[in-house]
Amino acid sequence: MVSDVIPLTILRSDAVSAERDEVVVQPASGSVAYHLVTLGCPKNVVDSESLESAMRRHGHVPVDRPSAADLLVVNTCGFIDASKEESINAVLSLAAVKRADQQLVVAGCLTELYGDELAREIPEVDRVFGVGRWEEIAALGTTDSRVAYDIPRPSLRVERRISAFLKISDGCNAPCTFCIIPTIKGKLASAPTEQLLQQARDLVDEGARELVLVAQDSTAYGEDQGQRDTLADLLHGLARAVPGTWLRLMYAYPGRVTPRLIRAMAEVDEVVPYLDMPLQHGAVSMLRRMRRPANMQMVRRTLASLRDAMPNIALRTSLIVGFPGETEAEFEELLSFVREVEFDHLGVFTYSPQERTPAAAMPGQVSERVKRARRAAVMELQQGISLRKNRALVGREIDVLVERASAGGGVGRSYRDAPEVDGTMHVSGALRRGEFARVRVVRAGPYDLHAVTDD
Repeated sequence: MVSDVIPLTILRSDAVSAERDEVVVQPASGSVAYHLVTLGCPKNVVDSESLESAMRRHGHVPVDRPSAADLLVVNTCGFIDASKEESINAVLSLAAVKRADQQLVVAGCLTELYGDELAREIPEVDRVFGVGRWEEIAALGTTDSRVAYDIPRPSLRVERRISAFLKISDGCNAPCTFCIIPTIKGKLASAPTEQLLQQARDLVDEGARELVLVAQDSTAYGEDQGQRDTLADLLHGLARAVPGTWLRLMYAYPGRVTPRLIRAMAEVDEVVPYLDMPLQHGAVSMLRRMRRPANMQMVRRTLASLRDAMPNIALRTSLIVGFPGETEAEFEELLSFVREVEFDHLGVFTYSPQERTPAAAMPGQVSERVKRARRAAVMELQQGISLRKNRALVGREIDVLVERASAGGGVGRSYRDAPEVDGTMHVSGALRRGEFARVRVVRAGPYDLHAVTDD
């Protein structure tokens, strides 16, 4: 666990050793070769794309191996303890093999919390940058001011991806007692619509067939500009800009999924009938302690409205178990809610105390043993729900976006599955990477499906 002062010297013994390789790429004169490690959520992936855009503008060249780089960069995550430790170990892994002629730069979320400690306790680190300072890294500058919001151009990695993340805003104004993101990222900052539309066109021109809209709170889009309920307008605009492209909406906030947004999702062909709405819990008393929307009647009405407008919609949520003070009765209320709603996809996190958040100081901290047991109980319940829902798809034809193809078949995802967090479709038959293929489901598990083409 990471404490107030990160035990970097202790973690150093656990760092994974990187293999030394003496092959060094010689970039063009005036440029450098860089190796970038990205950790954390899809929003961090987009941040790294911003960095890579800046790197390309400066003529720098990406390389796959640390030994081939002049500049080593780690874009860290600082959300929960496991993420912090993963980020620290990634830094230590590169520090262990860094040569005297290389520079090691640490950037991103973790540095907003522990920048001074990182610089002090890992002497191999040459420079530390906070969130959003991509131009400074590319220019190898060391100023303290942050750059303005930068809409990333597609990176070399994204150009080869069938699905791409489109970050529509950053930061968050929600008062959740468990979350450190507002401290790291600051207040909500929406990306300008025209720049998002252009980025969407660029991504599609370079091969993306699906755009996954991400943010800390996607449904708050535009509120920092004095606009309300404008996500529906963005969806309409994106559909006109990139017709025929799947648009998938993630990280919706309860209470902001408005009738207007639901109508747009149902009416715009490009928007897949899928919504990720992290609810965190099903007990009103728990939600109040979390400072989350606690009107469960409103939540139920919203879920019912989504299903009425789109009977085939796939709904995902995320839950937290073991939050301070969670009683057995509150946990049973959560289980009852999961049974009632029957989400198509569900993720469960055990509560992890985050320094500088109100929840970390709350009484009634739950033991790790109880947290793990409660998580296992929710996942076992959800596994049965998911298996039943997937078995109902057997015999049906469904479109899949093919991500990998070989002589005998391939792997893809239907509209029901978001990249990296949901299941996949294993298909037998003739397929081409990047196509939308009509397949017939022949077998179902709790997470993945198996299908065949009719060719």
